[in-house]
Amino acid sequence: MKYNLLGNTGLKVSELCLGTMTFGGKGWAEAIGSLAQPAVDALVKRSVEAGINFIDTANVYSEGLSEEMTGQAIRNLGLQRDDLIVATKVRGKMGEGPNDSGLTRKHIMQQAEASLRRLGTDYIDLYQIHSYDPLTPLEETLRALDDLVRSGKVRYIGASNMAAWQLMKALAYSTYNHKEKFVSLQAYYTIAGRDLERELGPLLLDQKLGLMVWSPLAGGLLSGKYTREQHQEEGRRGRFDFPPVDKDRAFTIVDKLRPMAEAKGATVAQLALAWLLQQPVVSSVIIGANKPEQLEDNLKAVDISFSAEELQQLDEVSKLAPEYPGWMLDFTGGDRRAN
Repeated sequence: MKYNLLGNTGLKVSELCLGTMTFGGKGWAEAIGSLAQPAVDALVKRSVEAGINFIDTANVYSEGLSEEMTGQAIRNLGLQRDDLIVATKVRGKMGEGPNDSGLTRKHIMQQAEASLRRLGTDYIDLYQIHSYDPLTPLEETLRALDDLVRSGKVRYIGASNMAAWQLMKALAYSTYNHKEKFVSLQAYYTIAGRDLERELGPLLLDQKLGLMVWSPLAGGLLSGKYTREQHQEEGRRGRFDFPPVDKDRAFTIVDKLRPMAEAKGATVAQLALAWLLQQPVVSSVIIGANKPEQLEDNLKAVDISFSAEELQQLDEVSKLAPEYPGWMLDFTGGDRRAN
C-alpha cells in the first residue's frame, strides 16, 4: 500500500480508501448494501491489515447508521483512533424540517455535532460538503467550516460533487479572506467516465487539491460480471442503476480490459482500479464491498502494473471526445507550450 499526500497538506492517506455506503442498509442505501456490525468489523479489520488508513462515510449513508457502525468497528477492533483518517460529509437531508438539509451554518454545526456523536470521536479528520447548495451563500458555508476547524472539531475540509467554477470560487474566497481552504475533492472518475478530465482535473492539479475517487467501478459496471450480452439484473446495477454511464462505450472498454486482465492473472475490476491509481490527479480511490472476497479482489489492485503500451491502448479506447473550449485551447496554445 502506498501513501499519498492529500492535496497541499502533509497528511498521508492510503491510495485505497474504505468506503462505507454498504454499512447498515437503511433508506435508499439499502440498494447499495445492508451489512451488519460483524461484517463491518471484518471489512474494517482486513482493510487496516492491508495498510488502509483512510475511511470515508457520510451522515446520509443509512440515515446516520453507517457513521455509527464505522465508529463502533473502530472501538470493537481496538484500533487507535489517531492512526486513522476518518472522513465524513454534510449537505443531505437528515430530517423533515425546513432546515434539515443544505449548507447553512445552522445545518453544518448541527450535523458536525451529530456526526461526532455517531462516530464516537471528538474530531473529524476530513469534513466534506457533499455537494453544492444553491440556496446558501458560499461565504456562509465556508465561514462555518472555518469555525469548525478553529474549534478543533475538524482537521481539514473538503468538497464533493461540484462544478469547476463553484470549486474555484470557493478557493478564491477562502484565500482572500484568510479562511480554511478545501484540501480535496471527492468526485466520480472511472476509465469508463473520464469527464472529470475536462475542467476539474486541471483545476485540481493547478490548485494542488487532492482527489478522492468515488464509484471507481462505475457502479459495478466494471466489476467484470457484466458483459454486453449479459446484463445481470440481480446485481448492484439491477438494484440501483447509478451513476449514469454510456454502457456501449463501457463494454468496449471492458472488452479491452478482459484479455489484458487474463494475461496478468488478474480481474477486470483490479485493472480498472489500477488504471485510476496511475493517474497523477488521484490521491485515493474509494473501494466498497458487500462481501469479503470483493474487498480482497479490490485490495490486489495496488499490485497491478501496466506497460507504456498497455496504458496507451487503454487511453485510446477510453479517451474523451474533443469538446469546446478544449479543442480550441489545444489549437491555439501550441506556440506557448513549455518544451
